[in-house]
Amino acid sequence: MSLDTTLRLLTKASGLSVTDLATAIPRAGVATVSAWLRGDKLPGRDQVDALARAFGVPAGALLADLASTLDPARTQGEHDLLAAYRALSTKQQGALLEVATAMAGTKRGAAGKPAAKSTGSRKAKR
Repeated sequence: MSLDTTLRLLTKASGLSVTDLATAIPRAGVATVSAWLRGDKLPGRDQVDALARAFGVPAGALLADLASTLDPARTQGEHDLLAAYRALSTKQQGALLEVATAMAGTKRGAAGKPAAKSTGSRKAKR
């Protein structure tokens, strides 16, 4: 979903008006917020953070789809995999990560992120 679509849905769901959003966002007037909702302009980083606070959502939730479309390093398969992953429940995502990390030979770190591959044990020098 594009950023402007996400913003329009959140605006409608939250009951906030364009004027309400413009008041909550630094350096943004009604015309600017309207341009974001139409998809004519993109908000800056500080403005995205302020939008996220206004809607009560993480900033990443606003930018997730935008980031995937702007990342030229990702293959189409990676985009497809990410889209499928996002469609899963939290429990299913956890199970999929367990399988994927096992297949890749990596370990998941404390924050749930894959840790670096182990290079084997190191013997202490004396």
